[in-house]
Amino acid sequence: MSRGELLGTGLLVLGLAALPALVNPYLVSLMIIVGIHVIVTTGLTLLLGFAGQISLAQAAFYALGAYGSMIGTVHLGLNGWVALVAAAAASALVAWLIGVPTLRLHGHYLALATLGFGIIVYIVLGEETEITGGPTGASGIPRLRLGAWALGADRHYYVFVWLVALMLLLVCRVLVTGSSYGRVLRALQASEVATESVGIDVARYKVQVFVLSAVLASLGGSLYAHYLTVISPSEFGFDVSIEFLVMAVIGGLGSVWGALAGVLAVTLFIEALRTVAPLLAPGVPTSEYEVIAFGGLLVLTLLFFPSGLVGRWAHRPARAGRAGRAAAAR
Repeated sequence: MSRGELLGTGLLVLGLAALPALVNPYLVSLMIIVGIHVIVTTGLTLLLGFAGQISLAQAAFYALGAYGSMIGTVHLGLNGWVALVAAAAASALVAWLIGVPTLRLHGHYLALATLGFGIIVYIVLGEETEITGGPTGASGIPRLRLGAWALGADRHYYVFVWLVALMLLLVCRVLVTGSSYGRVLRALQASEVATESVGIDVARYKVQVFVLSAVLASLGGSLYAHYLTVISPSEFGFDVSIEFLVMAVIGGLGSVWGALAGVLAVTLFIEALRTVAPLLAPGVPTSEYEVIAFGGLLVLTLLFFPSGLVGRWAHRPARAGRAGRAAAAR
């Protein structure tokens, strides 16, 4: 890690540690959801930003983690951690079964295939009332415990979620920048044909990163379910997959830190919109504005920050360095 990145990471950790003492309980709860979304979006950033594979099924794996933990704890009486791991393992298996045939497709065909899988999951969640609770959802999901320490208070859960999120961000950052695996993923994004021509099993790597992305989404879903203790299918629809995709793009697909930046930016934008919209148009549901505003935010980002928020910041030193060398040469 560069000196600037180490400094930024340190300031981020300090800010996150101090936040619960400085804000009200609502913002602590909101930041728990932000941390969970960072975990899910990190998986999508790996898949799209480093392997060049687009998926519209991230909300489906998010749902598999949430409902897997619910079924394991509520219906089967398992320990929360066992249910979480089992849900992640089941999501990995499903991702492998889906990925082997699906990742042979390219471009919009791959996007449509993953979209179809997401729709199937959403329909099943709404129809299997005996298992999932149907449209009304399920309740009674227990909070997680760390030995004698119950993660019941929001501040405790906040610390735990952000420790997990930051640890996963750092692990993924090392994976994509400091290992041969990351170099293969970058080559895969640049050209699948060229990567395969040097003897690399492209299909295997694509399936592996798809499975990893699904596991991260499942982990986020389990943490979400154990935090709210109540879930319903409406929280895992197609629009949620689009939201995760927008977060990844806005943050920047060229860095795993883009997931963090994108989730924070989109969350702050939505919160500001929910505050301002009732003042501008009293009586009009905020949800009617969110889709338009969401699309406008994405368009503005692609126009003025084509590399995303983190990408623009990361490339600035490089441009400054090139300009300085050019001036010295003159």
